[in-house]
Amino acid sequence: MMTRLLTQLGRVTYARYIVASVGALAVDMGVFMALLHVGVAAMAASATGYMIGIAAHWLLSSRTVFTDRLERNRNRQKLMFVASAIVGLAITAGVVGAGAALGVDPRIAKLCAIAISFNTTYLLRKRIVFS
Repeated sequence: MMTRLLTQLGRVTYARYIVASVGALAVDMGVFMALLHVGVAAMAASATGYMIGIAAHWLLSSRTVFTDRLERNRNRQKLMFVASAIVGLAITAGVVGAGAALGVDPRIAKLCAIAISFNTTYLLRKRIVFS
């Protein structure tokens, strides 16, 4: 029963995207927290973590999530993926920057940014990048 459920979940694009995002988020948050620890400003730490996490996300998304939608020449998809990442980066930096300006704990602001950025980039990637 459990094996069957896992197999069905593996076929669901959104579920695979969540798993890939958790991996990329681990990279992002690790870098973010490390940079905060050494005194880097919250907005810069957030943006840096996001950029490094996005490289991990491309690798995971293109190899485990949207495998049936890859183009032979992936340059267009890579460019569109980077464009969607820039949208996510702007959301992340904006939310964390606004949170910091309002005195919100940067970790809380980052969590809010993650929720907004995650759904925005998923929709962009599903409907445009890997369409």
